[in-house]
Amino acid sequence: MEAGALMSYGVNLVDVFRDIAAFVDQIARGAKVGDVPMRAPSHFHTAFNLKTATALGLALSPTLVARADEVIE
Repeated sequence: MEAGALMSYGVNLVDVFRDIAAFVDQIARGAKVGDVPMRAPSHFHTAFNLKTATALGLALSPTLVARADEVIE
């Protein structure tokens, strides 16, 4: 985003690593791999670069910007 990308949308890596640690912990405690449920990511990180949007002549919705996890101005 700092390099000039307009937007970024993806999984929150901290949450993914936390889920992996919980998965490994359950296996280390004796659970069978097939019995441990895999979960889809529960939160996605959204970021917008308003400088890039302005340079491209785009107007982003204020509601969309308000819901973003990170906004670069």
